[in-house]
Parts: sequence; structure tokens; C-alpha cells
Amino acid sequence: MSEQGAEVRRRRVFYIPGYDPIPPRRYRELYRKEGAAQAEISGYSLNLAPKKGRNFGWSVRGEIDGATTQSEIDVLVWSDIVQDSMEAGIFRTYLILARTAWIYISTGALSRLMKLRRGPVIAALYPIGVLLAQLLIALLLVWSITWIAGLMGAAWIGAALGLIAGYLLLRWFKAKDGKLFAYYLMHDYGFSARWRGANPPMLDARMAEFRAEIAEALTQDWDEILLVGHSSGAHLGVSILADLIRAGEVPEEGPALSFLTLGHVVPMVSYLPEAKVLRRDLAYLSTRDEIFWLDVTAPGDPCSFALCDPIKVSGVAPDGQKWPLVISAAFTQTLSPEKQATMKRRFFRRHFQYLCAFDRPGDYDYFKITSGGETLATRFGEAVPSPSRIDTPANKFTAMAEEGAE
Repeated sequence: MSEQGAEVRRRRVFYIPGYDPIPPRRYRELYRKEGAAQAEISGYSLNLAPKKGRNFGWSVRGEIDGATTQSEIDVLVWSDIVQDSMEAGIFRTYLILARTAWIYISTGALSRLMKLRRGPVIAALYPIGVLLAQLLIALLLVWSITWIAGLMGAAWIGAALGLIAGYLLLRWFKAKDGKLFAYYLMHDYGFSARWRGANPPMLDARMAEFRAEIAEALTQDWDEILLVGHSSGAHLGVSILADLIRAGEVPEEGPALSFLTLGHVVPMVSYLPEAKVLRRDLAYLSTRDEIFWLDVTAPGDPCSFALCDPIKVSGVAPDGQKWPLVISAAFTQTLSPEKQATMKRRFFRRHFQYLCAFDRPGDYDYFKITSGGETLATRFGEAVPSPSRIDTPANKFTAMAEEGAE
């Protein structure tokens, strides 16, 4: 690999979204809008343009701190897999609810996750509570119509009408889920729980494609290859990079290889019994010299396991662990009270803040990282881990897959 501290004139960024059914152009528009806002606040320049290539993405020219840098940003898409996993009707969604709750409760994962951060666990319980409340309301409607019809001597007709009305009410709730996100979140947590922490075959195949893209870029004329994993995309990035290094696909004289994880939810998967491959990959990647790994979360993000060292809390920290460097985006310091007030009850907005502008910017700046003239190692090489980080190994399941096992 090239010198980690070298300046960057040409960068390739691979962005892995979390569990998100929305097309990738959303991320381009988010980058365009928030990048312009951050540039105005911080006094630098970002210019976006279309990008050629087989992946969706964009090109950005950054003029930051006296350096001019050209970055090509690719979105590694798995929204189609997410969409397929969400194509479940009302009845099947409630079956997914029952299965997911049973797996997390019966394995003890839920109680152990509560020892780390209550926020993301409450976020996981939220869709269960909302969906059960909707079901209860629908059942009360069925009972009410049946009871009233029974008083008129038409109980059977009332029961039939009540069932139709209850079903239509549940359909109405589902149609309004764009505001409540209960169905979306239920399918999110159900996606990992269905395989008890293992990756589904279709996702493994897509991750292999992502790895091939990154391996190819490492042979090209770039100064830095930066892999960014947000939310669920963080643990996908862990396994992709671990496989890449194991396969010997990181050239000694190639570009600097950097890894940025944002708002990770690693314990939601690594605490499940069959997450053996992920636990193995976490332990492996945490000692590697080929990368610089920065993990950024914030206690103000209730959907992430903020400041939790994903290696240590998963119970697989090896001797000689050096990654990740865990720091806080410190929302209470980097966002004005007015800005924080606009996100008070917007939990998803806070979960995406890592990709957005800060009106009181600190050390962490997504746009300087992806479009500035320094590698991740140069920018954060002297940073110290957050003193508030959590390293409690509360995981019951620490068995890891053998090397070479899928």
C-alpha cells in the first residue's frame, strides 16, 4: 500500500447504504444539498458532476484548505434486495413480528443489547409496539361491530362486517406507514433475525460483487480508496474488507485503503447466534495494517449503538486489536440548539446526520473526508478515542466461523 499519510488528489469512494428501499439517487441529492450547505458554512467549494461507470454515483471536485481533489463516489446498491424483503402483506408482517421478537428474546440477545444502549433497543421495540397497537385497535373494531350487530340479532353478519372493517383499518394503517415507519422498521430487524445473524445468500452474492469493485479500484491510479458504511452498511463493509484482505487483493504499493463506519448497528446482528462469519470478520479486521478504520457515532442518534466499540462489545476482541478508532460526532456541540430542535422527534433524520452539514462543525466533516485533500489516516491519525466509548463484552454468542468458511 501507498503511504497512509499521503495527500489526495484523486479519490474513489464506495458508499454502502443501510437497510433502505429508496433508490440510490436519494444519496446524490442528499450529498448535493448538504454539501453545498457545509461548504457555505465552512468556506470551501464543492462542485458535483455526473460520473461514468457501471455503478450509480457522482463526481465531485473539492477545493478545501488549499487543496484541489477529484473524488468519484459510487453507491453500492442493495436496495432491490431490501425491496424484495419488504414485499410482505399484513398477515405475513405480523408473522415476521412474532418470529423476530421470539428470536431476540429467546436467545437472550435483547436483554444483553439493553446493557449497551437502550436507544437502539427501544427503536427495535417501537415497530412491535406500534403494530400490536394497530392490531388491537382493529380487533376492538371487529368486536364492537359484532357486539352491536348481536344486539340486533345479526351477530354472524356483524362478525363478517367487523372482520372486513378490521382488515380495511389495518390496510389503512399500512398505507400511512410513511409517517410511522413501523412496517419499514419491522422488516429491517426481521431481515437479520430471519437468518439469526447469518447473511442471506442473495446478500452474500451482492457483497462479493462489491468486493470485486473495490479490488479493481485498488489496482488503479487513485491516491485513496475510501469505503463508507452507514448503519447496516457498516457491518457489510466489515465482511467485504475482511474478505478482500484475506484474498490478498490489497496491493502493497496501491492506494491508501480507508474505512469509515457511521451510525453502526453491529450488535443487532453480532449478538445473534448464527452471526459467526461477522464475528470472525470483526476480529480479523480489527488487527489489520492494510486499513485505517474510523468509527463515528453520536449519543444523540437513538438508532445507532453510539460509541460502542463493535469488536469489544461483540466479545471477539483479539490480542493486538488496533481498530476501529471510535469517536463521537458530538451532536450537542456540533449542532446549534436551533438545529437540534428541528430534529427533536425526527429519529431517522438524526440517524442520517453523519451524511449532512453541521452548523457548528468540529473535527468530523463528511465532505472534507470524501472530497478533501487528506487521507482518513492523515486527518484522524492523531485523534484519540472517545473517553465515553463502551467496551463491555455483553455478548453471549462469541463463536466464530473458521477461516475459509462462508
